[in-house]
Amino acid sequence: MDISKLDSEKLYYSFVSGAQEVIKNKNSLNEINVFPVADGDTGSNLSSTMHAIILDAKISGSVKETMNSIADAALTGARGNSGIIIAQYINGIFLSLMDEETITIPSFAETVKNAVPYAYQAISDPVEGTIITVIREWADAVYSHKDLSANFSELFSKSLITANKSLEATTSRLKVLQDSKVVDSGAKGFVYFLQGFATFLRTGKVDLEANDEPEDLSFNEELIHSQGEIHHRYCTEALLSGDSIDLEALKAELALYGDSLIVAGNNHKARIHIHANAPEQVFQVLRKKGIILQQKADDMVRQNESAFDRKYDTALITDSIADIPQAMLDHYQVHMLPLNLNFDNTSYLDKVTMTPELFYPLLEEAIEYPKSSQPNPIVVEKYLETVLSHYDKVIILTVAKEQSGTNSVFQNAVSKKLHEGKKIAVIDSKRNSGAEGLLVMKAAEMIAAETPFDEIVGAIERLRDRTNIFVSVKNLKYMVRSGRLGKISGFAAMSINLKPVVSIDAQGKGSIAEKAFSEKGNEKKLFRLLEKVNAQEKISRYAIVHANNPEKAEAYRERSVILLGKEPEYIMNISTIVGMSAGVGTVAISYMCEEEA
Repeated sequence: MDISKLDSEKLYYSFVSGAQEVIKNKNSLNEINVFPVADGDTGSNLSSTMHAIILDAKISGSVKETMNSIADAALTGARGNSGIIIAQYINGIFLSLMDEETITIPSFAETVKNAVPYAYQAISDPVEGTIITVIREWADAVYSHKDLSANFSELFSKSLITANKSLEATTSRLKVLQDSKVVDSGAKGFVYFLQGFATFLRTGKVDLEANDEPEDLSFNEELIHSQGEIHHRYCTEALLSGDSIDLEALKAELALYGDSLIVAGNNHKARIHIHANAPEQVFQVLRKKGIILQQKADDMVRQNESAFDRKYDTALITDSIADIPQAMLDHYQVHMLPLNLNFDNTSYLDKVTMTPELFYPLLEEAIEYPKSSQPNPIVVEKYLETVLSHYDKVIILTVAKEQSGTNSVFQNAVSKKLHEGKKIAVIDSKRNSGAEGLLVMKAAEMIAAETPFDEIVGAIERLRDRTNIFVSVKNLKYMVRSGRLGKISGFAAMSINLKPVVSIDAQGKGSIAEKAFSEKGNEKKLFRLLEKVNAQEKISRYAIVHANNPEKAEAYRERSVILLGKEPEYIMNISTIVGMSAGVGTVAISYMCEEEA
């Protein structure tokens, strides 16, 4: 098929064909992913970017309008380092494109060459020998062949020779690629895109029914790569919308918080990618620049451990409502899925992109009170698939079903697909906060001790009935504002200065264990309850959690040590979601009785 000009329709279908070729090769791209971090997700990220083009881009009246739609879809759906670079290059093509009825070979060559600086500008520290080099060398080849090609098919055929040579050269240009004997995965994804683009130009055909059937990701044993120290833990991304976004100023400001920084987009939409140790700081910058439409923060340390350095053959997954220190999660390689905290028109990730230290001061200023929400089912499915690609046995321990839909979301994700040869258990902890944390801790210890899978599940299901929490609520206004307590009854209780001790019943619902009318009386009744439990069942371990009240937590520790004769397993600030309902100043003691009375 001799195509010498691209109209809106041909331009659109060329991009769709390129996107489909990338999606088709998703798994092979994941397998060779070693730069900038060997987290095995380049194919998945590029696939997500390409899916957005297929689903969201539209054919419009002019090529400029169509290209705008493609660029906007790419920026919105962009994921990962390479996905955002390609999206910004596509955005550069739109910004460089003349507003003409059709695109000729010379104008196409000018456009793709002029778009290269946009891709470079998006990256804080461009590394040659990666995708950016292949993009530049391909664009140069297109420009050099523009007067020597009779049609677009011939132009792509010639320029693809250069692109493939540039791709092959990436292995020798970067030591990490040379050591692993692979090409740059992002660059290979871009070449797949060019090949798909060329296929439409050659045949004039595109399979609109093509879709991405999920496949089990199995790493090629010959491509397992050693991974050096990860300096910045979270692969952090955001989509920002605003009226006058200054990309260069934003890039300079964010450069303080990590590496692998890419800021792509235009003055009204920006896609951000950065590897950071404190994602919450990144989002505190972004919340002042516009509306955060999307966000994610993947734990690259846990991803890398799962792929290359597993301690155990059973994975343990919990949610962010479980209050357990990060050091313990890291020691036992526990996977933690953050729940969503909806605040200031943005959905933050509990404990990851919004932390207690930041949240509680902001809570006092909130005009509209924050709300929590269970994780998106699609997010949970993908999360579970990633873990199952590395483990044959998985235990999932969630917050009480009576308090959140998280358990049901995991149950549905497990039941949707048959995981042949895999053992999966989804356990309703019937608890939250520190009580859920102690159950996670116990399950992790049993996995480390190589306790049989079914024994662990049975033990945790029995122990949850002998594990609980006593919460000293300082001020009922937070429970009223969060909707956990009705306004009429809440204000009535506040008027008499009610300060209850809250616990959790056998089904997992919150319940009032004792009533007091002063902080001193509240504390006295809480420790009386704790003493009663210890006399009846003997508390074997306990933890203290608080909502920005370390002084009171320390006072509780001193009193608990005298009462129980042992130090707490840990003291920590509670989940922002739990604290949102319990309120600033809350302190709680969770406990476990491991020996039956």
